[in-house]
Amino acid sequence: MSSFPFRRRRGGRPSLGRDFTLLWWASALTNLGDGALLAAGPLLVSSVAPAPLAVAGAAAVQTTPHLLFSPVAGALVDRLPRRSVLVAADLARGAVLALLALALLTGGADLWAVYAALFALGTGEALADSAYGALVPSVVPRELLGRANARLALTFSLNNQLLGPPLGALMFAALWALPFGFDALAYGVAGLVLLRLAVRPRAPEPERAAGGSLWADTVRGLAFVRGVPVLRTLTACILVMNLTGVGAFSVWVLYAREHLGLSEAGFGLFIAAGAVGGVAGARLYGVLEPRVGRAFLLRWGLVLEAATYPVLVLVRDPWAAGAVMVLFGAHAVVWGTAAVTVRQSVTPDALLGRAAGVYRWADLGGAALGAVLGGVLAQTLGLSAPFLVAGAAVGALAVAAWRPLGAAGG
Repeated sequence: MSSFPFRRRRGGRPSLGRDFTLLWWASALTNLGDGALLAAGPLLVSSVAPAPLAVAGAAAVQTTPHLLFSPVAGALVDRLPRRSVLVAADLARGAVLALLALALLTGGADLWAVYAALFALGTGEALADSAYGALVPSVVPRELLGRANARLALTFSLNNQLLGPPLGALMFAALWALPFGFDALAYGVAGLVLLRLAVRPRAPEPERAAGGSLWADTVRGLAFVRGVPVLRTLTACILVMNLTGVGAFSVWVLYAREHLGLSEAGFGLFIAAGAVGGVAGARLYGVLEPRVGRAFLLRWGLVLEAATYPVLVLVRDPWAAGAVMVLFGAHAVVWGTAAVTVRQSVTPDALLGRAAGVYRWADLGGAALGAVLGGVLAQTLGLSAPFLVAGAAVGALAVAAWRPLGAAGG
């Protein structure tokens, strides 16, 4: 029997509830603002310091806090009131963005000021990501976690990947400071929305000694993920998938230009194909999960991903490649939603933040290393090499992970 009070909609389908709606709205606001920065951030860096190394450095600076702090951030989320951590992270990021917008308006923003802002934003994001992953099971019954995560994934695909980037580019063209001020406002409003969130009391962690250190909590989180086979497998999967997949997509623009012969406008549409697939995948998840189960989605998702990379090497028609990317985008959201739902379902409440932090660590660590690996492979062995290596690696992963993923259940 669920301890969550929730109403049933007409037709008997349970509602996700008021508190999830608040969490969802806050996520929608911040995703739209962050989507705007996906375009405005690189445009700003390239305008302040028009050098490839400076632009690449900006992405590294924002990713570094995740690699340094994600497991510790998860432990902090498990020690402190989670809603308070998320509100503080949103308001702090809003303040950083407001200061950056003010500096741009007054002409006081140089490259190092931008880098400092990006590092602060990445630190806040490391905390917020773990807090979100821990809060969803606190406001939604566990039997409805799949639906809740699919809705959050849909909002991410729409706001962060489809609507936000063109909005950010348009605002930046009008006034450099505008997209950063817009994102600051989004974080501020999201923080206020989250203050209305009612979270059920957290169960105590039996193994935690009174006054135990943050580092001890972090180590306990790592040990927990390592000790649960399905969590260990999912973490290894996201590490390998990003290590190889981001390696392939790190040369995406070269693939589009040289392999498909696309113009700059065509490249933009090609990128959007994956986001369109993500929207479709988020809508499909609620239909697929009850019928085939999460283990099926995770196992066959790996097979689909392994096949995607060699197919992209074989096809040269842009429309065919775009169709492949729509399918890949749908798979990525379905697989990610299933993985998050499994993680939340098997993790005790007291460890939800740490499980999310460790998973995020593997996620972004694989992405950071994969970008370097893909560039090296393409430079030394040719443009097709990162795609072929990714296909082989994910294929081997599918074989190795097939049995452990059976514990993901329905």
